[in-house]
Amino acid sequence: MTATLSLAIVALMSAAGQSAPAETHQESNTRPPLLTRWAPLVDRAAPHAEHPRPQLARDRWMSLNGVWQYAIRPMEAGLAFPEKPDGEILVPFPLESQLSGVARTLTKDSRLLYRRTFAAPPTAPGKRVLLHFEAVDWGAKALLNGVPLGDHTGGFEPFTFDVTQHLRPGDNELLVTAWDPCDEASEYEPPRGKQVRSPSGIWYTSVTGIWQTVWLEWVPERSIERVTFAPNLAKGTVDVTPTVRGETSPQAAVDVSIRWPDNPSGPPAVQAFVPVNTTTTLTIPNAQAWSPESPTLYTVDLRYGADIAQSYFAFRTIALEREPGGRSRILLNGKPYFMLGLLDQGWWPDGLYTAPTHDAMVYDLEVTKALGFNTIRKHVKVEPATWYAACDRLGLLVWQDMPSSGPYIGPGDPDAARGERSKEVYESELTSMIDRLSFFPSIVMWVPFNEGWGQFDTERIAKLVKAKDPTRLVNSASGWTDRGAGDVYDIHDYSAALSGKAPPGDGTRAHVIGEFGGLGLAIPGHLWKGDGWGYRSFKDAPELTRAYRALIEQLPELAIDGISGAIYTQTTDVEGEINGMMTYDRDVLKMNSAEVSSINRGAIAKANTWARGATIEVVVTSGYDEQDEGRRPTWHWLEGPLPESWFGKDFDDSAWKKGPSGFGTPETPGAVLGTPWTGSEIAIRRRFTLSQNDAPTHLVIHHDEDADVYIDGVKIASLAGYTTGYGRVELSPQARALLTPGEHVIAIRCVNTSGGQFIDAGFVRVVLDSNATKPVDSASHSSAEAANGAPSDAPPTERAGAAQGSGLGQSTSSNTGSSSGPK
Repeated sequence: MTATLSLAIVALMSAAGQSAPAETHQESNTRPPLLTRWAPLVDRAAPHAEHPRPQLARDRWMSLNGVWQYAIRPMEAGLAFPEKPDGEILVPFPLESQLSGVARTLTKDSRLLYRRTFAAPPTAPGKRVLLHFEAVDWGAKALLNGVPLGDHTGGFEPFTFDVTQHLRPGDNELLVTAWDPCDEASEYEPPRGKQVRSPSGIWYTSVTGIWQTVWLEWVPERSIERVTFAPNLAKGTVDVTPTVRGETSPQAAVDVSIRWPDNPSGPPAVQAFVPVNTTTTLTIPNAQAWSPESPTLYTVDLRYGADIAQSYFAFRTIALEREPGGRSRILLNGKPYFMLGLLDQGWWPDGLYTAPTHDAMVYDLEVTKALGFNTIRKHVKVEPATWYAACDRLGLLVWQDMPSSGPYIGPGDPDAARGERSKEVYESELTSMIDRLSFFPSIVMWVPFNEGWGQFDTERIAKLVKAKDPTRLVNSASGWTDRGAGDVYDIHDYSAALSGKAPPGDGTRAHVIGEFGGLGLAIPGHLWKGDGWGYRSFKDAPELTRAYRALIEQLPELAIDGISGAIYTQTTDVEGEINGMMTYDRDVLKMNSAEVSSINRGAIAKANTWARGATIEVVVTSGYDEQDEGRRPTWHWLEGPLPESWFGKDFDDSAWKKGPSGFGTPETPGAVLGTPWTGSEIAIRRRFTLSQNDAPTHLVIHHDEDADVYIDGVKIASLAGYTTGYGRVELSPQARALLTPGEHVIAIRCVNTSGGQFIDAGFVRVVLDSNATKPVDSASHSSAEAANGAPSDAPPTERAGAAQGSGLGQSTSSNTGSSSGPK
């Protein structure tokens, strides 16, 4: 950390707060002062000064962010603000964060109280003043000039009070109280995501109180309260529904001007008067689709009497298509589209839930885009509206999780039994989230439950979400506890080998990998505390990059088998986790950005090509291809120490044992057993002959665990970890060159350390159908060279110089693991 950052945070904290008296029941957070480079750029007078609601933006508004007084008192002390405050707090940063200037934790028996005064401009006749809170975690009450305004529960949704009658000339006093059960036992079990009182592992520091913008807005008595858009790309139309407040007449209408995307300040593409509180269909000439490659947005100017506001929408469809082979794929704008994304926790070392600045928040998205990803899974957290608007603008698809809470269930357990109050709280916040965020075209999928956490009434909740928003996909249970509900079957896998993990198609739902990767690299000087942890850990950037490449290059193979998307863990390190693409302070990008971008874009392009149509032809059979044990291919095999040159084409294996495919134990997942193998190491060899027309493109292999594969004495693949079924590995050009017409020898060495064990292999040829080779419409796809804007701030330092593999096949680091624990 630089001296500038250290001095900046010391100044901020000494100016913003003092130690609270003992009777306030606070607990101290002794956290290392890890900061982002945006910390000293925080404007104490006006932090987060950007307009907070891009869905409906007006010119006349006033932020109440800045320095407030705070106090923490026992719950039984009541709501009155004490005569002597505990200190000052910087809103909208949560109490526990460094940027709040307090950095303390609220106990379960305490309440946080805020106070500030402000002078509001005079309110003109015929105007109303609205007080907006974008998010307060979890239960809040507000009073203005001693008058109770109301209360609200829910840590991720905005709420509003009409304060027109309560404002007075000169100074006004606003009091806000907040309390939060967090992970303490309560009947509410409020949605909280990764927050806990005692953070460790995958659990992070709790967040209490105001953590998004507080602001005033002046609107006419008769004004637009909300506007919704329902675009229809196929028809080139958009349904517009303006909802208004105040008295209306039968002739009341909103003047709607829809601007051309490439000329938002020019003449409108469409202008119409749309009756209020009803839906009107407008036709848009030459409607342009929104996609990650072409994030086309239509600006909309709205006028209703004296009320003037601005909004936007986009043409974008997301749907499923059932294939003749019994699989369903995800279509973006009518075409198969592979979604490769990052699991994004949305945490900051200095602001926790709240990014230091708007630029800092957008920076994460710009880096994600520049690295060649097209998707983000927003993990068990809901972001400010400005975050989703930035995804709309930049072109990033979003899978939106519902923040989790409640009891855990295991993969084999029945749905959780939650109390009536707990279910009521969950469903209220779930439907509120969907109602607010359905505006943003970047969101294409809702995820109600993650890894069995709080999962109850799964089928009913999936239907509730679909009924609330039929235009998006429902991923009812990401990881572990699938109930056959919703549009998507989602698996999690943190092992080195993804090949062979695609589940069999059920014909009704698409399949995705909701979490994978988790590759860890600790960067000294950029750690939260200790050495941190990852699902698999590596010693340097080259080793990390090799493992990353090996994972990503498996994805196109899974696309052939029906996988429509995969989410890599994760965007940044978070507290004790070191499995981010960037460090927690965003100062170091752990791999070379150009190389990662090339890997990602290449995988997406290939996955999209193969998803549009591919036929698999068996060239050299494996045990999987011949279920009749008596007709399975025969191998020579040997356990224990191996003789020199055992893998060579001319090696004499006549003294080895003979046995049919495959080799292992019957309890190994996906095993087609022909010959028992229970030792720690085995070598198998087999001769085969290729005809002039065979030309294999892929190795088919089921390995548990690490396997080295040779053709005629040349290593073509080094595969780490284990598979749970037969999967494909694309052959490199060098490997294909070895497989000429004539006789060859395949030799494989496989080792086992624990659990199941198995080895078997063959070859296939993947033939692209005519649909797969047709040009792709740029509205839904683009070439791998599609440009993405560079981050607006200086990029993080890159740990470059990742070494290339051998070029003969896929390889991964020998530092493997098979953990698939919760994220």
